[in-house]
Amino acid sequence: MTSSAVPSLESLRIRTRAVLARLFGPEIDDLPADTPLPETLGDRYDSLGAMECVTAIEKEFGIEVDFVEHDVRYNFAQLDRIAEFVHSRLEDQAVFGGSR
Repeated sequence: MTSSAVPSLESLRIRTRAVLARLFGPEIDDLPADTPLPETLGDRYDSLGAMECVTAIEKEFGIEVDFVEHDVRYNFAQLDRIAEFVHSRLEDQAVFGGSR
């Protein structure tokens, strides 16, 4: 994979929103991308909900998330941050190869 094969940040935002909508419902479609998910989704985005989100993102994009190294509380707190995180991981894969 070359860096040109990395999807655009906008396409990753759309796909990320779709993953979250499957997990948490259609209200995700109208949620501003910078809205804090824990505050907006409440009990649905508890530790289990966040874990399900991380797992779904890993599966959708073929990446691995290290819960400590990748600061999951920060990177998975907003839709925008999730998409930016995925973009960064895919760029790393394009440069270094494989799942990281």
